[in-house]
Amino acid sequence: MTSMAHTDSTHIPDRKTSRFALTSRWLLRGSLFLSAAFVGGFAVFAAHIASLETPAEFAAADGIVVLTGGQSRLDTGVDLLKAGKGKRLLISGVNPKARMEDLRLATGGEERLFDCCVDIDRAALNTIGNAEESAKWAAANTYGSIIVVTNNYHMPRSLLEMRRILPKADLQPYPVVNTPLRSNVWFSKPDALRVLATEYSKYVAALARGMLPVTNAVEPYEMVRANVSAQ
Repeated sequence: MTSMAHTDSTHIPDRKTSRFALTSRWLLRGSLFLSAAFVGGFAVFAAHIASLETPAEFAAADGIVVLTGGQSRLDTGVDLLKAGKGKRLLISGVNPKARMEDLRLATGGEERLFDCCVDIDRAALNTIGNAEESAKWAAANTYGSIIVVTNNYHMPRSLLEMRRILPKADLQPYPVVNTPLRSNVWFSKPDALRVLATEYSKYVAALARGMLPVTNAVEPYEMVRANVSAQ
């Protein structure tokens, strides 16, 4: 006679299956949390970019650094130099084929001004390179304060990278605003949304890179200055 207490083994959950299901649930929850954090962070980032405006009044600095990437940036940097807001101007990330004369003609700057007070950097290939070359330039000229000129959407990442290598420098942001993004206009403009999303992704990657125990070998200002002085 068959015992009624017999239990069908198929009803007993497998331990491996249970662990897998539990792990899957935690991974799903983690993914949802990270996705929500990413989207929420993007909203904050976009709102911050939309709030950035070209300052009407600000103090002069030792030097001015323009991160290339648009004609408006170059024009703004040259105008600031003309206005006496800095002793010298560094244009960082210039195309190797571009000559100083090409830049002068493009901005309508005076030959005398470019000859005396404008430097160009052709070595920087990205924002990290901009920070490195700007630090070398600041160290060579013993500058402690710098006006940073770039587009509004590029400003947070630019300051992040530059503050890593110039932690003690007074960096004054001077955002160039080509398209005003007040009242969340960016949300209804596909091109603006695409630019903001791309830049936000790069900003998050830059933040994550800074949290790693071994990051890009960027020397602090003091080391750069010592190396420049030794040359």
